[in-house]
Amino acid sequence: MEDIIISTIQRTMVAGTPLLLATTGEILCERSGILNLGVEGVMAVGAVVAFIVTMTTGQPWLGVLAAIGAGMAISVIHAFASISLQANQVVSGLALTMLGLGLSGMMGKPYVGRPLSIKMENIAIPYLSDIPYIGQALFNQSPFFYMAVALALVAWFFLERTRLGIQVRSTGENPKATETQGVNVYLLRYWSVIIGGSFSALAGAHLSISYSKSWVEGMTAGRGWIAIALTIFALWNPGRAIWASFVFGGIFVVQYLMQPLGISPNFLSMLPYISTLLILLIISLRDPKKLNAPAMLGAPYKRGER
Repeated sequence: MEDIIISTIQRTMVAGTPLLLATTGEILCERSGILNLGVEGVMAVGAVVAFIVTMTTGQPWLGVLAAIGAGMAISVIHAFASISLQANQVVSGLALTMLGLGLSGMMGKPYVGRPLSIKMENIAIPYLSDIPYIGQALFNQSPFFYMAVALALVAWFFLERTRLGIQVRSTGENPKATETQGVNVYLLRYWSVIIGGSFSALAGAHLSISYSKSWVEGMTAGRGWIAIALTIFALWNPGRAIWASFVFGGIFVVQYLMQPLGISPNFLSMLPYISTLLILLIISLRDPKKLNAPAMLGAPYKRGER
């Protein structure tokens, strides 16, 4: 029984890790006022680049760095379209998703079915990993897990406790007033989108070189869309995103635990997405003023307007 509990918690943390990374990145992006629906595409690009570089060089961390660079590079497209050109952010984000999925499918075609020979080993934290039940589940994890939690906490501190973070939030609330304070709104928004993209690419890298250790087209499996929903569920707060992401990670694990009960596998595979729709429905019934959404989210801003 103890082994089952440990295994379930451990798998929940693993399944929630890419969701937390992508959600944290999306929160940073949206708090600056830019809606990015391209998370799924950026995750796919990060996954394929990390896999190709890791397989070619035999260095997983080099694959991680390459994925981050690729995620930042492709995110510039959305930043340029939505910030410099003031294009419709929904259309630009959807185009980024289609571009990322298509590009990753083309790049990864020669690598389908080829498993990685290099494994990114778990890191056991001394003493803490010896704690009964939670020790092995929480403190003997992939480096991606530790990075995801640490980055979410850093993002929370950055947005809530630093001057630059407050300026980022201000650009999402009232960019005109922020500009009068001498803040470069365009620059802050550019970096928010680009850094958010790096987080999404890191989530994709986790899927290909740590979670499944292989490349399959479509391996992101809608996790980018779930991350966008989790951004709303977490009320644009990286701290809340930590537990929200792992709750959804648990939903991913539950579908496998319930298979021996004779429940239709097709229905079980729908659970994460059904849960996403239910949560969005519940949130939509709340008072919009209590959601903490950035006031100018998705609205284009032209410098110098009054």
